[in-house]
Formats: sequence, structure tokens, C-alpha cells
Amino acid sequence: MLITDQVLAIDAAEAGAAIVRSHYGSSLTRIDKTGGDFATSADLDAEKAIVGILRAARPDDVVLGEESGRTGPAGNGRMWLVDPLCGTLNFAVRNMLVSVNVALRAGARVAVAASADPFTEELFWTDGDAAYVRSGGSDERLVPSAGSGLVDVNLDPPFPNRDVFLAARMLADDGFIERFRPRVVSTTLAVAWVAAGRRAAYVTDGDLSDSVHFAAGIAICQAAGCVVTGIDGQPLHTGAGGLVVAADEETHAALLALIRNQRGGV
Repeated sequence: MLITDQVLAIDAAEAGAAIVRSHYGSSLTRIDKTGGDFATSADLDAEKAIVGILRAARPDDVVLGEESGRTGPAGNGRMWLVDPLCGTLNFAVRNMLVSVNVALRAGARVAVAASADPFTEELFWTDGDAAYVRSGGSDERLVPSAGSGLVDVNLDPPFPNRDVFLAARMLADDGFIERFRPRVVSTTLAVAWVAAGRRAAYVTDGDLSDSVHFAAGIAICQAAGCVVTGIDGQPLHTGAGGLVVAADEETHAALLALIRNQRGGV
């Protein structure tokens, strides 16, 4: 029987998470990249397992992995986006805030996605219509909520829009301080947390088109009913780019107003 895309995404993410878990606390080989970034043997082993599962089930699809790059034939309009360990620096210093992300873009739309937390063994997933969290073998529908007032921000470079938006400036804005409480998790697990009601919002700069880091979390948030735009309020992947994902319209509007305030002060 043919495995569905959604089950395949879940299986691949869970396989990657199991390998990440098995490497935790061990001596990790470090592979340096550009700009001070690096991967570890855990990243490589998890990606190898994920790509192997995807390739065996969908040999005609393209796979874009953070570590291995783009592989597979082109032409059928389907591409798997794989981030085997989002939060490598966290993991390398034995901080358990990491995620394993797998998403399928079919045509212009991310059709299915899964984001696994290797240490809580929770798995956030979407079939494109709704979003769920799986824990202990049971699925629960995700319901966004801004009640916590917590806003996670990405402080990692690059900052292509720094002349009009910089997360560090937003954090110092009196309006932000009065309404929200910042958090910096440094893994895109926090994007899925907006869908789950554990964060009021998430904000980052950058070009996120076909991002192995963000594709899964964005798809989960969209399916859960979050408000998702670029940092200028335009549709995702247009205009200035970046990402504002919020639990509701009111929170989204407040964050866009704070971003506009920066433009007036630059």
C-alpha cells in the first residue's frame, strides 16, 4: 500500500528526531560552514536517515536538505525541504531546544509538514487543512492563543531589512515592552509553538522562500489559523520578506505597528 505524503513526512521527522536524541550528550564532530555557522555529526546522521526514507518512498521527488543540498530529478513540481536539526548551536552546548523539520512543497504550496521535538517527543504536523500535535500516540488539534503575551524573535543574522526593521530595536520599543514579553529560543520549534498557543507570535527578518528551517512551521501555523505575513504585512515571500506569524489579528496588527514605528525612527 502506498504511504501517503503526510505519513511519510511524520515518519521522516520522527526518524530524524530519534537520531538527534541518540546523539545528545555525546562527543560531536563539528563541520564548519561559512559565517561562523556549523553542523555536527548529529545533523549529518539525522539528515541521512530522513533523506533515505524520502528517497525510498518518493524516488522521483526533489529533496533539499540543509546539509546535503538539492538532490533528485527535477520536473514533477514536488520538493521536500529538510532541516535535520534546527538549533544546532543549542544542541552542541546540550540545550534541548531543537527541532527536526520536514515539509513537502507541491507546486507553489507546502502541502504537508512535520516538526518534531526530539526531547518532549511531541510532533507538530499538518495535512494542509488542519494542524495537530501528536504526543503519546494521540493527536490533538492545535488552537492558537495570544494569551501568554510571549513573542519569540530571531536575533540571528542576516538582517536584509535592518534599515527599516531590526528585532533588537523592536525589543527596546516602549510599546513592545508594555504589551509583550520577548523570548529567544533560537530554533524554529518556536514557530510551531504559535500554532499550539504557547507563543503569541514569532518575528524574523530574512528571505524565507523554500527555507528548510521555516517551511514546516509556517505551514503548521497557516493550517492552524494563525495570521502569517511578511514583516511589512504583505503576503509571505513578497515585499520586504521576513515573517510575522501571530495567534490572532489583534496581535498581528500590534506587531506591524511596532515595525512601522522603527521606520519613522531610522
